[in-house]
Amino acid sequence: MRYGNEHKRTTRQRIIETAGRRFKQDGIDASGVSTLMKDAGLTNGAFYTHFTSKDDLVATTVADQLQAQSASIVTQAAPGHAGLEQIVRWYLSARHRDSPGDGCPSAALLDEIARCTDQTKQAYTDGVLLVIDGIAARMAPGDPLTVRTRTLSAYAMMAGTLQLSRALADRQLSDDLLEQGIRNALTLLGVEQEHVGTTD
Repeated sequence: MRYGNEHKRTTRQRIIETAGRRFKQDGIDASGVSTLMKDAGLTNGAFYTHFTSKDDLVATTVADQLQAQSASIVTQAAPGHAGLEQIVRWYLSARHRDSPGDGCPSAALLDEIARCTDQTKQAYTDGVLLVIDGIAARMAPGDPLTVRTRTLSAYAMMAGTLQLSRALADRQLSDDLLEQGIRNALTLLGVEQEHVGTTD
């Protein structure tokens, strides 16, 4: 039976999305092709219909995850400083900490991406700049490129804070770290803080 192009596109996207969750939960190296295809409800043989190699899938998945983060979080946030605060509070929330499979690929995969192929690093760079430039546009609407590096630094601090909060066995200490991370990130992004609410 031959399937049409739409079926092929849908199947490819299913593989990418299930791979994204698996990579963020278990890591790239620990996620074999057979596991990824089983997650997608497909046979191993179908893999090469859609991707030339696992490296090809990794690069495609990293790009897709960051595009999704930009579309669902950054683009949906309010303009200006109110939007910056929305993004920071989502990112450093207990919900995000406790759901790595549905969260940010940077916090889950940065150490592995740094050891990946140049193709994956380029996909990551392009994808993360999509996120960063959306945040920077709320800091400096007239010229977001002037605050790109500062925004990237704040994003790096947020990803590191989230990683550390996930590693702590002490839940209260983890919660306190997220709260402090919110204050630090908002300060770096130039958002005045009259109060700090809950992260969840």
